[in-house]
Amino acid sequence: MPTTMNISLPDAMKAFVEEQVQSGGYGTVSEYVRDLVRRDQKERAHNRLEALLLEGLESGPGEPVTPEFWEGLRREIQERRNKRKPSV
Repeated sequence: MPTTMNISLPDAMKAFVEEQVQSGGYGTVSEYVRDLVRRDQKERAHNRLEALLLEGLESGPGEPVTPEFWEGLRREIQERRNKRKPSV
């Protein structure tokens, strides 16, 4: 459900946005702003993924991924789930 948001811009920025709408193939200022927000969300997600990948690379040597590794991982996940379930 769309929500209305009002923003204030200096005249120069308002003119820039209106120019982008006219020349950028946007139907409205709202479409342009939504596109900017989507781009920012995508960039932030990309940056977060990159940071996580770098953290993984810097965390030290890896370990072999074997069937036993996966079984242990599944067991650990199940144990954590069981601890989080509220007792009824």
